Amino acid sequence: MPILFDDERCTWALRSSGATYGLAVDEEGRLRHLYFGPPLPRLEDLARTDEISSPLGREHFFPWESPTGPNARYEYPEWGGMYYHEPCFKATLDDGVRDVRLVYEGHDTVGDEGTPELAITLRDPHYPLRIHLHFRLFEELDLLERYAVVENTGQEPITLEQVLSAAWHLPRGRDYRLTHLAGRFAAETQIQRENVSLGKKVLESRRGNTSHHANPFFAVDRGAATEDDGEVWFGALGWSGNWKIVVEHDAWGSLQVSGGINDFDFAWHLEGGETFETPSFVGGYTQGGFGQASRNLHRYARKHVLPHEGPRPVLYNSWEATYFDINEEVQGSLAEKAASLGVELFVVDDGWFGERNDDRRGLGDWWVNQEKFPRGLGPLIEKVHSLGMSFGLWVEPEMVNPDSDLYREHPDWVYHFPNRPRTESRNQLVLNLAKEEVRNHLFSVMDRLLTENQISFIKWDMNRPLSEPGWPEAPRERQREVWVRHTRGVYEILEGLRQRHPEVAFESCASGGGRVDLGILRYTDQVWTSDNTDPFDRLMIQEGCSMAYPARAMMCWVADPGFWAKNRTTSISYRFHSAMMGSLGIGTNLLKWSEEELEEAGKLVRRYKQVRDIVQEGDQYRLLSPREGETTAVQYVSEDMRTSVIFVFRNPHQFLDPSPTIYPRGLKEDSIYRVTVLEAPRSGEALMGRGIQVPLEGDLTSAMIELTQV
Repeated sequence: MPILFDDERCTWALRSSGATYGLAVDEEGRLRHLYFGPPLPRLEDLARTDEISSPLGREHFFPWESPTGPNARYEYPEWGGMYYHEPCFKATLDDGVRDVRLVYEGHDTVGDEGTPELAITLRDPHYPLRIHLHFRLFEELDLLERYAVVENTGQEPITLEQVLSAAWHLPRGRDYRLTHLAGRFAAETQIQRENVSLGKKVLESRRGNTSHHANPFFAVDRGAATEDDGEVWFGALGWSGNWKIVVEHDAWGSLQVSGGINDFDFAWHLEGGETFETPSFVGGYTQGGFGQASRNLHRYARKHVLPHEGPRPVLYNSWEATYFDINEEVQGSLAEKAASLGVELFVVDDGWFGERNDDRRGLGDWWVNQEKFPRGLGPLIEKVHSLGMSFGLWVEPEMVNPDSDLYREHPDWVYHFPNRPRTESRNQLVLNLAKEEVRNHLFSVMDRLLTENQISFIKWDMNRPLSEPGWPEAPRERQREVWVRHTRGVYEILEGLRQRHPEVAFESCASGGGRVDLGILRYTDQVWTSDNTDPFDRLMIQEGCSMAYPARAMMCWVADPGFWAKNRTTSISYRFHSAMMGSLGIGTNLLKWSEEELEEAGKLVRRYKQVRDIVQEGDQYRLLSPREGETTAVQYVSEDMRTSVIFVFRNPHQFLDPSPTIYPRGLKEDSIYRVTVLEAPRSGEALMGRGIQVPLEGDLTSAMIELTQV
């Protein structure tokens, strides 16, 4: 059984093939964490072993420091008593009491075969407060998805001040190392690795979206894990608004990683009879290094998060070709060129609506610009369909330009504080999605757009974060709910549109990779990884993104050299190979390409389609990192291990260094594989043991190697 319960000791073990998670109720009725690590065969193996004794005797612990008392590892620690670590829950009760105590009340086991779920209910002994902790186990992935539901069972309101999704406790020890993702605009998801020192490390966003600067993912190892080997504890939070992950290491060797909705400027007024549900926080353990941790998260996202199954189509986006200067004729010409390459989805970006001739006006006016499209979008859509492609559009529903009909009619619909300026960024303001009338309006205009036009794809952008998050009409006790209500509002609109238009796919974009997380991926099929489309820079951006997110969800463009985000001069094949390591898109001005360039691009698109299922649905192996050495190599292996593709890139190098040797992974040792760069077939064991010599000469060169079982 995947979930075992010892009624006598009130102990649970959640077991998968590669890990066990243990918790128990102590003598005071508190829910304590027991274990998170390699598989344990018996419940009896979960006897409490994490208590520390003083060499002078238990009585020599000061009560405010004892690791077995106030600093005990509680499964969902609340702020109250003498608890001094990061709490998951903090609240003010109806009579002003700010001290919360939670004890065990009951539990239930539900869920489907393969994904059983344990639900444990905690209650306050005096106040009408219950918290339901959910543990959903994905056995085949060694993953545990956790979230909490806070319930006010009384009549008077409770003010929630911190409600995290979960706390993960690692075995007591030293020399831990933290891996996380940080960066900035055009340099998102850069892998950061550092030793965990005593104290707190806070990863967070306070911007109203996931942010370019940090991503809600963590991995912790004992300081020696590699891509292929070593213990790694890891997790990713599914939330697209303000979030935080706190890594806290104390002098007793305890390491706690807690995360959820950020408590910065947050409060939630929970009326009697109401509940508050946190976003999910998925975590896992592996002995297979960082690579296996990523592969488990990739499978989880593909099978249990992303709304549509199957690989994503090859996409063309016209933004970099025309910017705002678009019309039916030019878009039709671009569509013809795109179709000749084998593109399957043609997307018209910004500039098709309202008085949108630049980024200073028109946002919010989601009607077709009659000067650019005097016959509406219909004729262009018909032409795109006649060329064998589906049609998509760019939108930015959460935003409004002050120079727009919508803002002139509803200036009160944006976030603002009285007597304070309304800060513009990119000449736009943020609509207040906490307001029901705003959400209803946005759903209505997007629903009408999709109903009146044969649109198969929407790129949903968000080009600035929130500021001045005021909601003047709301009661004071609800003012700080806007951060959560905005994100829930985005989810609500997307969910409604998906229900009304299940055939439409969505892409999440936020001025590049500012909204990439497991929360938005429940409603969108892919994410725009970064506005930086330089193929060499993208190797590092995409490597970091792959730590948590699968290739199928990662949109990667082929762009023209010399574009604003650097795009140094590289060959067409290099640009394509870099973009083929995810969902392939093309964002160049095809009208300026020569016939020879178009022919080469068409061949590369056809080659991508031959390996697309492997890239988007297979297991990924980061063989050589672009952050280390002169070669980058990334491998994808089909689920049945019969086929594989490896992308190899030669970074700038010196001193006549020889061509690299690549050592594949994930093959069947006793199977024979045909390799495109080798004359004779080789066994999987030989390929993984002896490697493949890749003939790459010169800087910024690349190769695509295919392996097929004979």
